[in-house]
Amino acid sequence: MTTTASSIARHPKECTRSTVAASATAFKALLLRDLAVLWKNFGVFAARTLIQPFLLVFVFLYVFPKIGQGVGGSQGAGGESAFATILVAGVVGLSIMFQGIQAVALPLANEFGYTKEIEDRVLAPLPVSLVAIGKVVAGAIQGLIAALIVFPIAWVVHAKEIEVHLAVHWPVLVTLIPIACIMTSSLGLVLGTRISPRNISVMFGFIVLPITFLGGTYYPWTALSAVKIGGFPWLQALVCINPLIYVTEGFRAALTTAGHMHLYVIYPVLLALCALFLWAGIRGFRHRVLS
Repeated sequence: MTTTASSIARHPKECTRSTVAASATAFKALLLRDLAVLWKNFGVFAARTLIQPFLLVFVFLYVFPKIGQGVGGSQGAGGESAFATILVAGVVGLSIMFQGIQAVALPLANEFGYTKEIEDRVLAPLPVSLVAIGKVVAGAIQGLIAALIVFPIAWVVHAKEIEVHLAVHWPVLVTLIPIACIMTSSLGLVLGTRISPRNISVMFGFIVLPITFLGGTYYPWTALSAVKIGGFPWLQALVCINPLIYVTEGFRAALTTAGHMHLYVIYPVLLALCALFLWAGIRGFRHRVLS
């Protein structure tokens, strides 16, 4: 024991490196475990990811035009095509948001529940904060896969009379997707640690549903300036507290030439939301684990 203590005193840097290496190895193992579970259940994951955007695109872009009730039809085929272009970008952003929340919040509800499965993870040789960050990274990867799965729907499901006018801006798309995935999975961490497992179903009715309908999925943020009270565009200002609006507007900037919120607003806000949600989520995770 004396020899070990003296060697630690003589080589403190080596001991620090070994601790960091052990944490990195454990972090990688936890992440690979989550990815292995995802791969094993990829069929369920793909079905869960596709069902909502497929139904949205199918109903709005195929069924409605076929029965003469296409959204934007009062302006002719051009109006329907404009709506289709807006909807496709919104659906991609919505899919990332849903997947980020579901991939983190719902598993945490189970792991913090009666079985206390989270204890298996926090016993790993790494700080508790890194366990939470591992959850976020795994959720972000699932959000990225969801975006790749959903995006081709635009070319497959729409009526022949409607043209979806997409113009991919690759620098915006490549930088926006990882930021959006991290932000949404961090939000899932916040919800999963702040909502008790028995109330997790309430999350969809009181949080996810308002985020969806007021997140710019079906309309651009710029169009909300028409909704005014006393000359003030109150709804356009109100939805700015919704994190989804910045994701959907970002994808309109990345995938279309339609009007959208300025990128110099979208990027700083998304980065600030990433930092805020990650900080609040890690803090809530530590509190739930250590209490």
